[in-house]
Formats: sequence, structure tokens, C-alpha cells
Amino acid sequence: MSVPSPRPPATATATASDAGKPAPVHLSHLVAFAIVARELSFARAAAELDITPTAMSKTIKQLEGQLGARLFNRTTRSVALTDTGSQLLATLAPALEQIRSSLEQVQASTSRPSGTLRINTSYVAYVSLIEPHLARFVARYPELHVELSVDNGLSDIVASGFDAGIRLGHALQRDMVAVPLGPLQQLVVVGSASYLGERGVPKAPKDLLAHECIRQRLGGRGRMLEWGFQVAAKPVEIDVQGRLVFSEMRPVVAAACAGVGLAYVFRQFASREIEAEQLTVLLERYCVPREGFHLYYPHRSQMPAKLRLFVDFIRDANWRVPD
Repeated sequence: MSVPSPRPPATATATASDAGKPAPVHLSHLVAFAIVARELSFARAAAELDITPTAMSKTIKQLEGQLGARLFNRTTRSVALTDTGSQLLATLAPALEQIRSSLEQVQASTSRPSGTLRINTSYVAYVSLIEPHLARFVARYPELHVELSVDNGLSDIVASGFDAGIRLGHALQRDMVAVPLGPLQQLVVVGSASYLGERGVPKAPKDLLAHECIRQRLGGRGRMLEWGFQVAAKPVEIDVQGRLVFSEMRPVVAAACAGVGLAYVFRQFASREIEAEQLTVLLERYCVPREGFHLYYPHRSQMPAKLRLFVDFIRDANWRVPD
């Protein structure tokens, strides 16, 4: 949402009737607060509003003075919300989102949408669904800026200011509109010829317990990715063991290619390595397709034009799924 720089507006001369009244809190100050709360950085927030960090700091101090409460705890190295700041943000964020949505509805009436489209996605979804088609999208819509945030956590796209997110179906947030993208994803076990030549080929999921397995942790300190299979028409999880753990699938694939161990990865994500015979797919008959990726966004009475263009484009690019 584009807003004027949060500089204090001119005020009229005070009168006797103004005595004792609290100073007005201006919308631009609240917008500045919301951006600092999102970025947890005065410098990044100031850059977004094209003002100096000093001006941003003065704006927040003025807002705190008007409210009579500290909103941030500041040190030379970090910025954190106080309990009061967190309460204000929880109330303020939906109101600012409604204002942003109203402005976007006005922009949606233009024939060539402009502005910034902010998308949050996991790395696997980015490589599989967005990266192959991104150059064509930005070439088709030159007036549209695209900002992609790639992480493996489940971000709150509304609080973080994103227009949409892309995750597996089970990871979707509540109260979101979800659009399926592409086919169901299949997680498969893969290994290199060098590893299999030395350690042998597993014939059944239980054989993995005797192998060195490269594992992946979901998020910074989240749970491990479960190695799930279908055995005799029943779901089975194998508690594999291994000395290497990564937080992204990219190094998992690379380590498997290097012969460090077996990996459990999305087949589409590792398709190049599989086609190049750097990796061999194992236990395929036990690896059934699970769920697909979804693009999700907050329910609105009218979708912004820039988001509608992206939804239609990326859905069609990854083969059309019937509505």
C-alpha cells in the first residue's frame, strides 16, 4: 500500500476547547509502525517508505508518546515488539489490509496492472512451479514488479504483507482461498550408483533402516520430513537414520548425488538428476503420489488484478486443473 511519508502534519493553533484532549494519531504513523513491526528493522522500514531511519525513529517515538506506551524494545542489534505493540498490531493489521484491498480494487480497474506482487513460496515449489515460467511472466507484464520470498517455513502471508503463498495442501492456513497447481507430488527414495554399489539396493521400505539416509528438517527447528510409504495398501512411516540433516531439499539432492546416502525427495524436483542418471529411483512401487501444491491467498470481495493475472498464468503454465 502506497502511503505518504510519515511526517507530522501541520496542526491548527490550539484553543481552550482543545485542552486535555489527546493528540491525534495519524494514519501515516500507524502505517510506519506496521512496517517496522513486519520488518523488525527501522532501516528496512525507512527504506520502504523512502525516508531516513532517523525520521522513522522519530515517527515511532512520537506515536509512542501519543499512545503513552512503548511499542518496541530496541537494542543496538535488534528490534522486538512489546506486549502492547503486539496487541496493537493484531488489531491494526486487518484494518490496514482492508485499506490496502480497497486501493487495489481501484487499481484493478486499469487495463495494465502495476505495483508490486509479493509471493511467499517454499524452495521446492519455486523450482518446480515458478522458476521455469518466471521469465515469460515478467516479460508479459513489464509494469508489474514481482517480489519472491523463498523459505521453508509456513509464513503468515497477511501479517507479512504477501499477496499469496504457495505450499503443499496440508500446510495451508485457515480462511484462505486455495488454487491447486499441477499434479499430485510424489516423494521417492533416490541413491547414486556409487552408494548403491557399495551398500546394496533396498528391496522394501524396512530395508532403509540398514542404510545411511540423508534427512531434511522442515523449518529452522521444525519436525523432520517423514519417510512415508504404502505397504499392503496401508500407510507406513520408516524412522530412518543418518548423520546428515539439511533444512532444504537442494543440498539433500546434492549429497545423494555425491554418494553420501539415500535421499527422500520430490521426484519433479530431482528430475534433472534422475534423467541424467546421477540418481536412481528406488522403492517406487511403495511411493504413491500424495498431495499437490496450492497457491493460497486471503478471501477478498474482489481479487486485485495483479494477483488474478498471476493466479491464471501460473495455473495454466503448470497444466490446467479443472475448477
